[in-house]
Amino acid sequence: MGIETVISDEVLEQRIRVAGLKPTRQRLGLGRLLFNGISRHVTADELFGEAVNTGVPVSLATVYNTLRQFVDAGLLREVLAGPGRSYFDTDISHHHHFYHVDENRLEDLPIGVVSVESLPQPPTGSEIERVDVVIRLRRQ
Repeated sequence: MGIETVISDEVLEQRIRVAGLKPTRQRLGLGRLLFNGISRHVTADELFGEAVNTGVPVSLATVYNTLRQFVDAGLLREVLAGPGRSYFDTDISHHHHFYHVDENRLEDLPIGVVSVESLPQPPTGSEIERVDVVIRLRRQ
């Protein structure tokens, strides 16, 4: 998966602008937490906790809204691990995941270990955007 490097505030601000968003104080603060040098999976609640612990002044609603805006702008990828369980992935490359149910943890799978064949023809007027595979694991 693509490992990110720590980016400066100027680069983060430019990245947000290029994505079509205004680099507000809240977006920059959450962006610093998200794009901190490693690819990661985070829930909105986890990111909110990190924001509170590091003094980023945001509400939980702002965290949810910002994550949605970052996904829509192509800065993050949302991974649905189950009903009501969304993770936000800073690695936006095409890859699949293990979901450790007992730990509520998402893990990247190496590229090429999952093969998806024989996809159905999409309905008229639609096209397949991407295929996400989440393999759910439970301890024995």
